[in-house]
Amino acid sequence: MAITHTVLFQFKDTSPEDLKAMCERFASLKEGCRHPSTGREYIQSVKGGRDNSPEGLQEGLTHAFVLEFASVEHRDWYVKLDPVHAAFMKSIEGVVERAVVVDFVEGVY
Repeated sequence: MAITHTVLFQFKDTSPEDLKAMCERFASLKEGCRHPSTGREYIQSVKGGRDNSPEGLQEGLTHAFVLEFASVEHRDWYVKLDPVHAAFMKSIEGVVERAVVVDFVEGVY
């Protein structure tokens, strides 16, 4: 069953160039992360961008990314064990003020 992984970020004071580069690196995880047994890309899609909601409920969160995985197992590998994802997470420690992560399976309420 497919799973959607949603990540929302609030950043520390960071130059626009560094912020753009970090967001581009996040988006490139789709190509960089490989399944451990097949060597193939296992992230089905990555979408992301800067918040533009007029509702005013962001509480400092400025950027969102939505990743789709074919299975909970693929999501769990990504979150817990994927070395490319782990390296990316390490690289952004100094710029992330806060992150919120919400995962869901479509239609499971």
